[in-house]
Amino acid sequence: MTNYLEFEKPLAEIEGKAEELRAMARENEEMDIEKEAEALDQKAADLLQDMYKDLTPWRKCLVARHPDRPHCKDYIEALFDEYTPLAGDRNFADDHAVMGGLARLGDRSVVVIGQEKGHDTKSRIERNFGMARPEGYRKAIRLMDLAHRFGLPVITLVDTPGAYPGKGAEERGQSEAIARSTQKCLEIGVPLVSVIIGEGGSGGAVAFATANRVAMLEHSIYSVITPEGCAAILWKNAEKMREAAEALRLTAQDLNQLGVCDRIIPEPVGGAQRDAKAAIEEVGKALGEMIDELSKMDSAALIKDRRSKYLGLGSKGLAA
Repeated sequence: MTNYLEFEKPLAEIEGKAEELRAMARENEEMDIEKEAEALDQKAADLLQDMYKDLTPWRKCLVARHPDRPHCKDYIEALFDEYTPLAGDRNFADDHAVMGGLARLGDRSVVVIGQEKGHDTKSRIERNFGMARPEGYRKAIRLMDLAHRFGLPVITLVDTPGAYPGKGAEERGQSEAIARSTQKCLEIGVPLVSVIIGEGGSGGAVAFATANRVAMLEHSIYSVITPEGCAAILWKNAEKMREAAEALRLTAQDLNQLGVCDRIIPEPVGGAQRDAKAAIEEVGKALGEMIDELSKMDSAALIKDRRSKYLGLGSKGLAA
């Protein structure tokens, strides 16, 4: 069953009518409605193309959060061979919001780390909706140390509304864990590439995405705060989220202009949720190209490249 976003309601009506016609034809074989159904299909395709041609920042937020969008687990299962998950932070617990381990991307051994939101109620609760606790970031640090020790490229898949802000997480050093993870990203002497596959929220995303190369899916977002949170702070009204989304410059297109995002990965028409296989293939292609580029650099050059990238952020100014 297709989940439609609020702005996709006209599309839902057309596709619903086409399906109703086909359902009637299945019940009565004498009915010939294929031409009418095909005309509705074409109308829906044209409308979908028009809707996604120039999405507003707020609509991109909705698409980035779409429940049917492929998540970290989907990318790992489709792109990586011989995935061996590694669990725990060797200190407190295993955080199921963060998954990672050893794998092979093509003929190259890598370490892959990502945030997993879950697909249904049970898995979303288990994964804490992709919001990592301190032990999740400490698990990521452990995996990055392992990658550095054995000379393995690190791939991070970012999809989180932000780090978990609960009392227990704060008591166990949430901010320190995020800072240490960000620091570790800057220190490791191996290629580090990151893809924002959905939401890149605040420090919870930065702790994984302080990479040599940051790519974003076409309709993903990356921001210091959610539009709702920004609106609640600046206007004391969360309903101003559309204005906040405009002001935050959180789209892949804006961030590419500002130099925060190095590469925009195209999505199928209608978003990654419409054709997950095609979207995942595009991400796999981009990952291979970025790692090939970085593999030509030695450890010192990789670290220098990464530090220079982040020290230079903001040099283009907000007028970019």
